[in-house]
Amino acid sequence: MLPEVRPHVSAPLALQLEHRLGLAPHLGVGHLDVEGVAGIAVVAAAHSGGYAATGHLLGLLAALPAPTEAGERFWSDLWRASGTAYLLPVNMKALVRRSLAGEGIDLARQILSAVDEMTPPQRVAAGDVIGEALAESDHLPDLKTQVIGELWLRDLELTAWRVLHADRGSDDPAGRKAFVDAWTGV
Repeated sequence: MLPEVRPHVSAPLALQLEHRLGLAPHLGVGHLDVEGVAGIAVVAAAHSGGYAATGHLLGLLAALPAPTEAGERFWSDLWRASGTAYLLPVNMKALVRRSLAGEGIDLARQILSAVDEMTPPQRVAAGDVIGEALAESDHLPDLKTQVIGELWLRDLELTAWRVLHADRGSDDPAGRKAFVDAWTGV
């Protein structure tokens, strides 16, 4: 019988497989039967949206200048423009590392806090800084840097939301019933 799985990415996939299917991390493929393989597929599919969103979040950050000496000016300009230190590499380093292991919830929260902290003029200014860096690195001279930066910021914000949404926790039966009653009463 296949496991009933609700998509949560707060625990790494290997831990979920161990918890939900009783599969030890060191178990070899030769020890799996068809039902075991199907169970892995179900758990992996339930997690795919969150993992994909986390991967996209990391991809967006990877498009920015690396936090090295060469990228130092970009990061200081972004800090001044955005008015938030949440986006500085020193404040995201540990979160990025955890996200590389598939746990993007804390990085997503920090990014949403950073975006929420920005005033509209700061967001425009941050978009300009980001757009300029992306236009140079991606060779997109025919697009305005402000447009590129704003699109990047929107994508970052929406992707962080997707990570949070994928990790929303177990559906509360009473809350679910209230939602269905409200939805069907429309």
